[in-house]
Amino acid sequence: MTPATATDALTLARDFDLRHLSPAFYANPYPIYHALRMHEPIKRMPDGSLFLTRFRDVQAVYRDPKTFSSDKTVEFRPKYGDSPLYTHHTTSLVFNDPPRHTRVRKLIAGALTARAIAAMEPGLVRLVDGLLDAAAGRGRIDLIGEFASAIPVEIIGNLLDVPHAEREPLRGWSLAILGALEPSLSDAQLQRGNRAVGEFVGYLQDLVARRRREPGDPQHDVLTRLIQGEGDGEQLSEVELLQNCIFILNAGHETTTNLIGNGLVTLTDWPEQRAALLREPSLIDTAVEECLRFESSNQLGNRMTTVDTEIGGVAVAGGTPVTLCIGAANRDPEQFAEPDRFDIRRDPNRHLAFGFGIHQCAGLSLARLEARIAIGRFVQRFPAYRLDGAPTRGGRVRFRGFAAVPVELEPADRA
Repeated sequence: MTPATATDALTLARDFDLRHLSPAFYANPYPIYHALRMHEPIKRMPDGSLFLTRFRDVQAVYRDPKTFSSDKTVEFRPKYGDSPLYTHHTTSLVFNDPPRHTRVRKLIAGALTARAIAAMEPGLVRLVDGLLDAAAGRGRIDLIGEFASAIPVEIIGNLLDVPHAEREPLRGWSLAILGALEPSLSDAQLQRGNRAVGEFVGYLQDLVARRRREPGDPQHDVLTRLIQGEGDGEQLSEVELLQNCIFILNAGHETTTNLIGNGLVTLTDWPEQRAALLREPSLIDTAVEECLRFESSNQLGNRMTTVDTEIGGVAVAGGTPVTLCIGAANRDPEQFAEPDRFDIRRDPNRHLAFGFGIHQCAGLSLARLEARIAIGRFVQRFPAYRLDGAPTRGGRVRFRGFAAVPVELEPADRA
């Protein structure tokens, strides 16, 4: 690194404030992540919170859920007040500690067994091939609106057995609710998020009433499983039930949409890697892992210290909010050789895209399956696909992805 570059990096690290980000950061946060890891890997924000960018520090926090709590009942009160967003985000699985977290996760995971996920593959292949057939007829596609986002909405809709005719609002509700998790919010974002929670809860109350009258198979229908609870009689409250149905959609929707979209765009930036995947379709499994690492769909996680502790040798007082920068940890040169190189053969690839420990994503196997089928079949069907104009970023720091990606297609038999 030249002295000028070193000076620039020091300035980037010194001036970084998660609540005041530049357009350049949204376009490409990785230079700032590298600067922080080099100069201030445990960065104190103006609000007193900490921002972690080293792999070892992020993983250490994940390993200790007692010291680093996921519960947001205190942290989210100033942000949301007494609102539908507050009720949702403090009740959903991801923002809770044991025993509530354990109880809800057990119910959800019971419907996401290896056998259940394997049984979804034929239907997923038919869904993806249908989307690709439609795209072939047009000769172009918006990778997000007409492909990537359609897949998880359909899969999660099937998991909850939401009637097809009632699925149209799901994506909009999910985007509005997750958008309210950004570090800095406008009044309009708060209003959209609260309205989405209210509308979603209203819809679910009716759906739950119908499912109580006509239960589905709890081995495959997550909603029926959540309603009936465990055999030992432990059941969710009505609020827990409704809010965790929202969580299931949200957790499986935007992150998987971003994984598919990010992966297909990244392959256009690294043509030699796309060529390798075309030659060796069996590389799709490691390619998906590299997509997860290289452009992590979920860039940030949050914890709160429950006691005085330390992180990476730095003393931290109890009650300190801690932001885990997953996107930075997954580009840490201490963990990954040439971290800014996209390598679909990378092995080992122990990234943190799905978190780690007790809060590791319960749906990770399903997300991997969706990405494997979607990315793998898209590349083989349209080996010469190319961007048809500049992609539009989603404008999120927590969830990294695109809002729209125009692509021109060329079928395999013409490539």
